[in-house]
Amino acid sequence: ATGCEVVCAPCAVGTVGAAVVGASGVAATSVYTFGIATPVVPTQSVAESIAEMYRDAWSRFATGVTVITTVESSGAVHGMTASSVTSVSLDPPLVIVVIGESRQTHALIKATGRFGMSILDVGQTEIAKHFATPPESRGELATENLTQLSGTPVIANAIAAMDCKVTAAHKAGDHTVFIGEVESIQVGEGDPLVWFQRQFGGFTDSASDQNSSSDSE
Repeated sequence: ATGCEVVCAPCAVGTVGAAVVGASGVAATSVYTFGIATPVVPTQSVAESIAEMYRDAWSRFATGVTVITTVESSGAVHGMTASSVTSVSLDPPLVIVVIGESRQTHALIKATGRFGMSILDVGQTEIAKHFATPPESRGELATENLTQLSGTPVIANAIAAMDCKVTAAHKAGDHTVFIGEVESIQVGEGDPLVWFQRQFGGFTDSASDQNSSSDSE
């Protein structure tokens, strides 16, 4: 297997076969004989399910790490670790955050119409793990790890933080895409925390490492 999406069968004389994993997780195969496609009944004998492959594929997409913060009705700070965020527009400044409908953060954002977004520093792995843990199991976060940005809670010493007002929400499968307009922003110093293949880490400057190795030799 070459790692491509289409797994090609060995060529027979005048015949080429191709198997593609479809949305059902079943291999759909057509056999082409001199340009004429003959459908073959799909079987259950090929590959993993699309859901598993989908998760595995996206685990290979390296992203930064953010914490999305909101306020509960009691005034307590609630948050979740998220990598499904992106910038949308510069004028006005808009960001997207994608939240599962079953998450408490989802209900709180809908109720308050606001959220904070903090881009974590590489030294804030424990904060990321804290907010990635289910609320009933995570315990308390030390208060020095939180601060306020225009009245919205954000993570202290993050490399950037934004206070956002929800301007639109769109259902997408079992998630909601919230679009937030950035009303306040602060930018700090540091290196980003990175999420890759279900692990937290940081950047390594491979070019610098190679130069250092060459110099040492």
